[in-house]
Amino acid sequence: MSVIETPSPNFNDRQLPVSMLVLHYTGMQDAASAIERLTDPEASVSAHYVVNEDGTVLRLVDEGKRAWHAGASYWRGITDVNSASIGIEIVNPGHEFGYRPFPDDQVAAVVRLVSEILKRHDIPRANVVGHSDVAPARKQDPGELFPWGKLARLNLALARPDSAITDPGWTDSAFLIALERFGYDIEDKLAAVVAFQRRFRSELIDGEIDGQCRAILFQLLLDREQGSAR
Repeated sequence: MSVIETPSPNFNDRQLPVSMLVLHYTGMQDAASAIERLTDPEASVSAHYVVNEDGTVLRLVDEGKRAWHAGASYWRGITDVNSASIGIEIVNPGHEFGYRPFPDDQVAAVVRLVSEILKRHDIPRANVVGHSDVAPARKQDPGELFPWGKLARLNLALARPDSAITDPGWTDSAFLIALERFGYDIEDKLAAVVAFQRRFRSELIDGEIDGQCRAILFQLLLDREQGSAR
């Protein structure tokens, strides 16, 4: 796909092989402001790619380098998520500046880019995550309006299980242990539950552990045990 080179000075060497892909929204009022910040050496933030609302893709950091997009974060035992991941910033004002649906052209570009990155690095779709998944106490992006289902239908991300009807009846503590086993940092318990809901039960994000949440997580873990949630 066509990519516009827009180099950022904000990167360093990786300490881990690439095994993850983290999706963000820019959370700024417009694309120009986001790109300016992501290429500002004083800001000390960056990403490998930015996808504009019209589908234009910019490359800021080479995939072989460690971009600074995830901050303090955790996923499935990895604490240096920046070293282990490719980061994509998707232009959207976010919850602070008027969160809105992602345009079709933008989503199509994200799909193409994600597909190419997963093939290059053999990243499992279970490790295609949102910023809120790896930093639940700090982040909400790419948010509940992001079309995870479209990526899932193309085998580019985990789908919400269709067969999640069995409530295992876990206590809240047991649910949190299962959530940690799945990959989340559960130090902030409420934030972890909210992040899980935002990703897998976006129609109701209330932080309450209910039977539906338990059933979804149970099925996700069962699918992984059976090898169908790679």
